[in-house]
Amino acid sequence: MMARAKATRPAWQEKPNTITQALKVIVLAFSVIVMLYPFVHVISVSFSDPAVYTPGDLLLWPKGFTTAAYELVLGGEIVPRALLVSIGVTLLGTLISMVMTVTMAYALTQTRRVPGSRFVLLLVLFSMLFSAGIIPNYLVVRGLGLLDNYLALILPGAISAFNLVVVRNFFMSIPEELLDAARIDGAGELRILGSVVLPLSKAVLAVIALFYGVGYWNAFFGAMLYLNNPSMWPVQLVLRQYVLQAEPLPGSVIENTQVQLTPETIQMTVLVLATVPILIVYPFLQRFFTKGVLTGAIKG
Repeated sequence: MMARAKATRPAWQEKPNTITQALKVIVLAFSVIVMLYPFVHVISVSFSDPAVYTPGDLLLWPKGFTTAAYELVLGGEIVPRALLVSIGVTLLGTLISMVMTVTMAYALTQTRRVPGSRFVLLLVLFSMLFSAGIIPNYLVVRGLGLLDNYLALILPGAISAFNLVVVRNFFMSIPEELLDAARIDGAGELRILGSVVLPLSKAVLAVIALFYGVGYWNAFFGAMLYLNNPSMWPVQLVLRQYVLQAEPLPGSVIENTQVQLTPETIQMTVLVLATVPILIVYPFLQRFFTKGVLTGAIKG
């Protein structure tokens, strides 16, 4: 029986041989190099001395190390203000999205106590298949008087249908007996959500918060549509101005400076400043990814 069970064991449960392990190491090492090299190159160019660096060079280390580009960019008003705008929109937007997503997801798990919850869930799933489009969204935002208002970057996408379904499915995996015990003790639904459900859902909440935060941080198209005042632009829209159009914003320090910096150096500097803040968050939440996403995706 033991020999038969061993013979019928799935192939992925067998211990890989030395050649297979070596191939895996080579493939993973190559993948890491391919993914890390662009970041290393961007950082190296941003710290390179324009007098030494030739545009187009592929760098693994700065040529003539200097922080002149960072001093110039951060010494102006455009990029620091844009960074503050992005940080504010990301924090406020993530908070609003998490509150709305968590409360709605919990309500949709209570199909026996919330009339019409199944119909609302179908509407949520239907919204994943179709999008209203740019013009209807713009007309709604304008009709609400949100043009040149930071709420226009938050409210239209405050709830992601995908994130809502993931959180709901995670909540569905919590034993109903725990919730019934809390109700017997006299706890209301908000008390149950805050004292029972949320402490057991830290993994999925961390992952969804990161999804929302990255989405708000990287979004620029909404700002391009709804914010006509350049002083209100987030850092991603400022980055687009520097990188795609290869020119600074009118009136910026970079436009008026006499320091000889190549456009590529300035572009890479702004790119680093726009990328690093959100990357810092990943290591702290990475351990929640597997449990949060997989459990929320397959339960319920």
